[in-house]
Amino acid sequence: MGVGMPAVGGGLGVVGLLVILLFNVLGGGGGSGIDIPALGPVDTGSGQTAGTIPANDDAAQFAAFVIHDVQDSWAQVFSDSKEQYRETKLVLYTSATPTGCGTGQSGMGPFYCPTDEKVYIDLAFYNELATRFGAPGDFAQAYVIAHEVGHHVQKLLGISDRVKTREDGINLELQADCFAGVWGHAAQTEGILEAGDVQEGLTAAAAVGDDTLQKETTGRINPDTFTHGTSAQRTHWFQTGFDSGDPNSCDTFS
Repeated sequence: MGVGMPAVGGGLGVVGLLVILLFNVLGGGGGSGIDIPALGPVDTGSGQTAGTIPANDDAAQFAAFVIHDVQDSWAQVFSDSKEQYRETKLVLYTSATPTGCGTGQSGMGPFYCPTDEKVYIDLAFYNELATRFGAPGDFAQAYVIAHEVGHHVQKLLGISDRVKTREDGINLELQADCFAGVWGHAAQTEGILEAGDVQEGLTAAAAVGDDTLQKETTGRINPDTFTHGTSAQRTHWFQTGFDSGDPNSCDTFS
């Protein structure tokens, strides 16, 4: 891609199954970029099926719009650098589904499987995002998808393959937040954002900061176990990407 991304030594392994309820997701696919069944259950590509999601589900249709727009934006960035963007697939399911990384379950939250290069989201998670994490709104949902497409971009650039420490993993997550902001900038340029959308994204980023999640679940904060960064760090990097619209501003490893 030729955008000066950082190189980090070592190997990461299965990023998306490390921590429950945290965001390590990838997105994408051909056509609408999403597997939504017309009448039957979602096809995960493994010959097995997950629970049925109605084709007229508003949340599913919104996810289809977002994944398509996010990937169009990155395809243009890659094209501008004389590189080709490889699309991925977003799979929607209910309760549980087989994946290339084992069984995906709704309690895990959205997750990325690097083996089959797909994002798996149980749409019920968005209700939890609004009610438990206090981050409602369409753009909060879009932030989740855009963050995870950011992980796909990192894979295409070889960044995620060279992460070897917990600190590197945190920087990887913060960079995905910044990449989500880069798409937000593009969406603003397209004129598809509404008043309050950016704040919804910032609220979502803050809601899933390690310090906020730990305080909510255990009443204590232990920086030695952070995996994604603090709320302040996540909002900072999302805002950085949004303000600049430039992936080169997202060097969280420096």
